Amino acid sequence: MTHPAETELFHVRLRPHRSLSGRGFRLVMIFFAGACLLTGLPFLLMGAWPIFGFMGADIVLLYVAFRLSYRSARAYEDVRLTPIELKLAKVSAGGARDEWRFAPAFVRLEREDHAEFGVQRLSLVERGRRVEFAGFLGPDEKEQLAGDFARALAEARRGPRFN
Repeated sequence: MTHPAETELFHVRLRPHRSLSGRGFRLVMIFFAGACLLTGLPFLLMGAWPIFGFMGADIVLLYVAFRLSYRSARAYEDVRLTPIELKLAKVSAGGARDEWRFAPAFVRLEREDHAEFGVQRLSLVERGRRVEFAGFLGPDEKEQLAGDFARALAEARRGPRFN
């Protein structure tokens, strides 16, 4: 049985959203390559082969752009809250890890709201130290996260429950 002070009150792993699955990526690449081939083939037959080559370069550039996008999606942020500790870990796409620890009694969640666009920024603030997190989430997702996290933080401030 875990000690009440070590009970996890909140835990979330935040990842950048990518709407295109691996299968979708393959379909887009096949469609784009087919379109380039059909469009470039008449130019190749007329002797304007450089145009056909540039269309091949377009395919390669699109592939590289998608691969870089998928690589950046490997980044994530972990937020863990217990009654005695709040831990925020940011892991970059390359694997570099930064970690911050806060005392729940002294940390506050700071939101930057825009009247038209919703929640723009979430930060953890403790004694002059400010760490922004969830930067890659959309305003609605940040709103949901802020509400859930604020409730868990209020519970953590009440302290561990020894029943």
